[in-house]
Amino acid sequence: MLRKYNLTPAMTQGKAVITDAGTKRRTTTGWSATCASASPWRRKPKSQRDRILRQPARPLRRRGRDNCILGLRRVAGFAEDRGVTICVELLNSKVDHKDYQCDHTRWGVDLVKGVDSPRVKLLYDIYHMQIMEGDVIRTIRDNIRYIGHFHTGGVPGRHELDDTQELQWRTIARAIADLNFDGWLAHEFVPAKDPLTGLRQAVELCTV
Repeated sequence: MLRKYNLTPAMTQGKAVITDAGTKRRTTTGWSATCASASPWRRKPKSQRDRILRQPARPLRRRGRDNCILGLRRVAGFAEDRGVTICVELLNSKVDHKDYQCDHTRWGVDLVKGVDSPRVKLLYDIYHMQIMEGDVIRTIRDNIRYIGHFHTGGVPGRHELDDTQELQWRTIARAIADLNFDGWLAHEFVPAKDPLTGLRQAVELCTV
């Protein structure tokens, strides 16, 4: 898709190479093997996994956060040395990602604080957080120092940013710009119409 439309990604997932279309500079990103396999969950016997899952949810969420902090600390220095920012994405567990733990801004902020690295931040996905929390603009204002990247997507349905959606995207974009955010706001919707037309409209709508 990127090659087809001559687009440059602002972020990659896992091990990948980003080529800057303007400078031709190549930046390699990726998890170390030790971090990628840090969780021994799959190696536990099923009886042990079932026993853990029967525990109260709140201690499990704390344990999950603490394990993530330990894993990210192991690669934070690697990212700092190479000028790469690791972003942990906030996703909704209500509609799309059942049992995903990083599903509220507070959980994600506590994670970033625990890692304590300028190169570990949150990917604040506006679509997901509108589903989970709402109160998007105030949440962004209160936590902008922990956010390294934004995603858009129409709510409901995750389609184009048009008049079928419940969010005022230009107002949100202006609020982010007013905070002097110097990262990227990327459009990650599932097009229901012509993809390039929808992308062009989204860019125009969020350019403030």
